[in-house]
Amino acid sequence: MDNLKTDQMFFEDSNYKKIEEFDAGVTDKLTQSYKSIIENLGEDVNREGLLNTPLRVAKAMQFITQGYSMDPVKIIKSAIFKEDYQSMVIVKNIELYSLCEHHLIPFFGKAHVAYIPNGYVTGLSKIARIVDAYARRLQLQERLTNQIRDCIQQTLNPLGVAVVIEAQHLCMMMRGVQKQNSVTTTSAFTGAFTKEATREEFIHLIGDKLN
Repeated sequence: MDNLKTDQMFFEDSNYKKIEEFDAGVTDKLTQSYKSIIENLGEDVNREGLLNTPLRVAKAMQFITQGYSMDPVKIIKSAIFKEDYQSMVIVKNIELYSLCEHHLIPFFGKAHVAYIPNGYVTGLSKIARIVDAYARRLQLQERLTNQIRDCIQQTLNPLGVAVVIEAQHLCMMMRGVQKQNSVTTTSAFTGAFTKEATREEFIHLIGDKLN
């Protein structure tokens, strides 16, 4: 923690204290880079509305990509319990936010994750946390789907894993083809979920009308 600078913001009217921690060296480098980017876009970084924007963006980008500092395997292993249960465990509608690595523009949506235990289960919140750990990086939706699947399979060794992600990509909505209602769905399966009957049960349980 020695290389972290702690920023504290106090709001006297509400006695609210906000504490954020960022790597000071990375923050300074990013701040200078974003200052140059804004200038190259033709803006005046010294006008009132933009004075602190490079610093704010530097901090925001570190928050958005905090998944690089997370270890998904350790997240699952922090809460593994022996349990004789061999039916589906499903955590659905997990919100996710990520950055498309091609344009650094956000994509967002929801993940549906299931596994069939093989003697061991993990805490339900850990499933949502590993989604965040992989999503909070520069990503492709296809890779993200596989990473979540593989992490659960390799760590818990269940009888099967299923992952479905539905997301909207602002790189398709704000630029390029500019299709506002497009939704991208990706899926990945292992073990028992490669069987049609099991897979269909999973799809039915997460919702008959996926986007």
